Amino acid sequence: MTYKIIRRVHPALRDDIGDLITQRPVPGPHLDQVDPFLFLNHHGPQVYPPHNRGLPFGPHPHRGFETVTFILDGLLAHRDSAGHESVIGPGGVQWMTAGRGIVHAEVSPREFVERGGPLEILQLWVNLPAALKMTAPRYIGLQRDELPVVDDGAGVRVHLVSGTHGGVTGPIESLTGVSLCTVEMKAGARLHVDGLLDRNVFLYVVRGVIECTPETVSAFHLAEFEPAGDELEIRADHDSILLLGHAFPLREPVVAHGPFVMNTRAEIQQAIVDYQAGRFGAPI
Repeated sequence: MTYKIIRRVHPALRDDIGDLITQRPVPGPHLDQVDPFLFLNHHGPQVYPPHNRGLPFGPHPHRGFETVTFILDGLLAHRDSAGHESVIGPGGVQWMTAGRGIVHAEVSPREFVERGGPLEILQLWVNLPAALKMTAPRYIGLQRDELPVVDDGAGVRVHLVSGTHGGVTGPIESLTGVSLCTVEMKAGARLHVDGLLDRNVFLYVVRGVIECTPETVSAFHLAEFEPAGDELEIRADHDSILLLGHAFPLREPVVAHGPFVMNTRAEIQQAIVDYQAGRFGAPI
């Protein structure tokens, strides 16, 4: 038994999108990715006034990866060119496999635009291996009460999205064995995670302060771990909320251009051609 050790702690850097408060820990100046986790945007927390303009993410394409969106607060409406449509509320999650190509919009529903309210969203990009980059698109949207909660000792609640924890399996089956959850921890609580041999850990602190050998990690910071070790031990110094994931690294070339993530420049060029030719599905 050996524990995962933190190599470096990376702050989320402010990069607002219009009036949407946005902070991004990865990619950053010292960290390109946590293979296969490519990108994380932390939107909010903030309160929108009544009669606001809502979220700015109108129709746009993706190819070659997956987006996992955690709605911590507020409402998020999804619509895509494969015919999926939903409105997900606080505590829910959206998992979209772009695969060979999809156009989607993530916007605020009319109710939120008219009334306003609190908003906080995490969007994570998860890479797909070369063998799956052209897989069929899919979308799964789940509300809070559709996600199992594992009470992992005093003061720890694991909201499981994919993978297995404490003998419970999340409702979304990842194509690549990715485990993802959000974790609520009371001050003084401890979380133990095993089964991490040869897997990369993605740990982002949304709120609070935690200790994880040998560092303290506070809100709006991402912990980068050494590759060795098969277990993880986390202690909450304050009431905390975490985004926690782990997966086997792909160890493949990553060529990204805007909304496309492929393995070669030629594949990026083909993605642009296919999108412009209308091959990403019906208009939305």
